[in-house]
This record gives sequence, C-alpha cells and structure tokens, in this order.
Amino acid sequence: MKLDVHGRAAYAYTGGKPFDAARPTVVFVHGALHDHSCWTLLARWCAHHGRSVLAVDLPAHGRSEGPPLPDVEALADWLLALLDAAGVSRAALVGHSMGSLVALEAAGRAPQRAERLVLMGTAYPMQVSETLLATAQADPRRAIDMVTAWSHASTAAKPSFPGPGMWLHGSNRALMRRMQDGWRELNLFHHEFSTCDRYRGGEAAAAKVACPVSCILGRVDQMTAPQRARDLAQALNAQVHVVQAGHNMMAEAPDAVLRALRDALG
Repeated sequence: MKLDVHGRAAYAYTGGKPFDAARPTVVFVHGALHDHSCWTLLARWCAHHGRSVLAVDLPAHGRSEGPPLPDVEALADWLLALLDAAGVSRAALVGHSMGSLVALEAAGRAPQRAERLVLMGTAYPMQVSETLLATAQADPRRAIDMVTAWSHASTAAKPSFPGPGMWLHGSNRALMRRMQDGWRELNLFHHEFSTCDRYRGGEAAAAKVACPVSCILGRVDQMTAPQRARDLAQALNAQVHVVQAGHNMMAEAPDAVLRALRDALG
C-alpha cells in the first residue's frame, strides 16, 4: 500500500488483506537497516484475525522514498503523519529495536492515538558501543556482519535451519546490505545506529503514554539485553514477556513472539 507522507511516497505492507481504516489497526515499525519484511508472520496473523495492518518501510528503506530522517523525534512525527494519510485515528503501535524508540516517542507525542504500545527488543538508553560506530563509519559491511552475529542467540543457526532453504544469519545480512546499498548519499548504518545512541527522550515520552504497554524481550539478546529495558518497563508499568531468543527474535522464535504479541494486543 502506497501513501503520501509529507509529499513523499511511503509504503506499508497490509498483511495480505486490503486495508480498512474502520477496523482496529496495528502499526509495525522495523529497526535499523530493516524493512517491513521482518514482520511478515505477525502482520499476516493480525490481518487475518480481524485487524488492519500497516507494516511500514521507514523513509529511505524498502519501498519508501528518502531521505532518511535525522532523529527518533522526526521519525515519530513521520509515523503519526502516516496514520493521518491512512485515515487512522488510533492504532496499536508495535516497534522493534530502533522502531521501539520511534513507537514510544509517537505514543508520547500523541497519547490519544496509541491504543496499545508493544516494545520488542528494546532498551533505554539504547547505547551503541564506540567500536561498533567506528566500524560502521569505516567499513559498514563488516559492521553488518558483527551485528548479524550479535543479533542471534548462537552460531547454531546454520544454513537450512530452521528449515530447508533457510539461513537466519544470511537472510539478515542480505537484508541489511540491501538497505545500506539502497541509499548511497549517506552511510545509513552509521546514521541509524547513531540515531539510537543519541535518543534521550524516553523518560519524557514514557511519562505521557496513556495506553497499556508490553515489552517483548529476548532472554539472550546481546544487542539490547533485557536488563537494559528494566527501568523503561517500570516507568511504563509494562507487562514483560521474555522469549528464548536473541535480538532478531521475530526470525529466531516466531511462534513464541506471536504468542507474546497476541497477549500484548489483548
């Protein structure tokens, strides 16, 4: 589904069903160097069980036009403008990693528009090591390989795991490389990981959130360790679900994440 947001084309996957703004809507927001495809299972389940779905491509990702936006605050404003363009007054906001910060900021900026808030693979502050940022600046492909290794619970996910033709590490690396190579005017990896590192609006946003909140965390997440979400979860009075997975939980533990999301959405 294509929408016009601030005069530029924005894409949202609707889960295989026509979008209907009259139905309860779930908005999925991906993390750094990802796109709507990371949400396929969750988006399709919601779309086929009575909800409308907008799994967005953030600006300069996937099928959405650029340029990349400068910070989490601008991304939150863009997300709210996308809801306007789709004719959605209220929605459940679901974000993963960087997308969790965007969803949190949007729910804080417009609390009347967030029906529920689900933060997956989140942390606040979402600090990024200086070593990773320096590697991202000098050699983004090497940095992508590093993040891919850290985003999965172990090195056991070899090719053909969890099924024939699958490779979790390889598919994640390919997706991140495609996003990185798709915007040559700027080093998108370094930009987005710096965006996460700089964001300091979490406390202020959390104080304004007025809807039920859930956190879905990976027990062995090396990128956003569960303990780094503790203070944010307490500030939001959030229900916490912990799944046996790393940061890339939607691919590593799809059934457990779907169960947690279904519970979070009520």
